[in-house]
Amino acid sequence: MTEFKGVTTLRDPLTQHKLTELRDKNTQKHAFRQALHDIGIFLTIAMTRELSSYSHPIETPLTQTTGASLDFNKLAFISILRAGNGLLDGAISILPGVPCGFIGAERDSATLKARVYYEKLPPNIAHKSIFIFDPMLATGHTLKAIIELLKAKNAHSIYVGAALAAPEGLSTVLSTYPDIKIFTASIDEKLNEKGYILPGLGDAGDRLYGTE
Repeated sequence: MTEFKGVTTLRDPLTQHKLTELRDKNTQKHAFRQALHDIGIFLTIAMTRELSSYSHPIETPLTQTTGASLDFNKLAFISILRAGNGLLDGAISILPGVPCGFIGAERDSATLKARVYYEKLPPNIAHKSIFIFDPMLATGHTLKAIIELLKAKNAHSIYVGAALAAPEGLSTVLSTYPDIKIFTASIDEKLNEKGYILPGLGDAGDRLYGTE
């Protein structure tokens, strides 16, 4: 497997167990949703290791001590519609106080290029660490367009959480934006002629929501 600087692969047994559920074509919709939700949790935990916490005094039922907390004013989650919501659900289940944004992008089936058609972002993203969620980092064109959009708004601390990534997509994104940190459960073999990841898991959005 090719290694990429700036990419962290979650190889622990529990993440790989959930990833196997995602890959299996016989996994039913409710189980697929739960597995994607859980991987969203695991990716969020891994990405928050890159952040700093602040110390402050608290009282336990027995005594006083010093606690450590994340500053939600310095963090934002962004879901890439629509499948990114499956990972986002896991992220907000453990950090419900973090503001969330949404970006819609679609890929041209002929050129495989991406077009952003919708954005709704939290304020002051230039001063936040941004966690982008998208289950599939395939060609990289969608993610590249979204990073360009965010950087145009002066965002500078960007992390990406993906269930799967293709080597081609990683190369596309990191060759232009080497400062981005990417977290994934697997770097798969390659893309097929239609730009789908192999072995992959099919279309994450269709499997998540029961569409075709």
